[in-house]
Amino acid sequence: MTPTRPVALITGASSGIGEVFARKLAARGYDLILVARREERLRALASELATHADVLAADLGSEEGIAAVEYAIRSSATLDLLVNNAGFGTLGRFWQADLAGQKRMHMVHVMATMRLTHAALGVMVTRGRGAVVNVSSVAGFGQSPGNVSYCATKAWMTSFTEGLDMELRGIGSTIKVQALCPGYTVSEFHDTLGMDRTRVPKFLWLRAEDVVEASLRGLESGEAIVIPDWKYKIAAALLKHLPDRLIRLVGRPGGDRV
Repeated sequence: MTPTRPVALITGASSGIGEVFARKLAARGYDLILVARREERLRALASELATHADVLAADLGSEEGIAAVEYAIRSSATLDLLVNNAGFGTLGRFWQADLAGQKRMHMVHVMATMRLTHAALGVMVTRGRGAVVNVSSVAGFGQSPGNVSYCATKAWMTSFTEGLDMELRGIGSTIKVQALCPGYTVSEFHDTLGMDRTRVPKFLWLRAEDVVEASLRGLESGEAIVIPDWKYKIAAALLKHLPDRLIRLVGRPGGDRV
């Protein structure tokens, strides 16, 4: 790493939103620590970037993986940005789903986000400089059959980030935290999930590039909650204020995926 350049650590950097974060932050002058399970994909990405990029193959669904990334965070003298982007979805009713997959989702979305954020803020608050982006989802503003743990863990990520923002503002800190809450975004996420994209109208799909740009603009302006695209802003607002009976009928944007 170049000592004078800021460093961004990105989890889930091997594809989708994480990969776009890596490319855009590299173009903005950041050195990078790229984290994901697929080391070969990370090395291929690092070789394409016009910046220094360290590769850390780690599974955030495991204790060993989380600990390795915590160590990388605490060892970086110039860490300025943590992007907690790693995540995945599952399909199926909760009681019928494989319990191991549900536990893994909570480990990646909740435990890894909590522990990595704790490590990063421990460094950043002392230095008085830095930011954390937690990639949540508009799914966290509602619920839908077949996605109970996904919606619940994303709701936790958003609430967790709001609480951190309150604490940091309460002590007059300049550290920024953001919950990025996109809707349907074109990436490998839904391919891995096994979801047919044609079930979702084309106008609801977002580009990962636009999602990341919205996040970076939000960081500059200090927005704690960023919901890219006006359609999803409206959807999130409706889910906050609709009567519970209607929310249960509507679910989250996109509807039932059982």
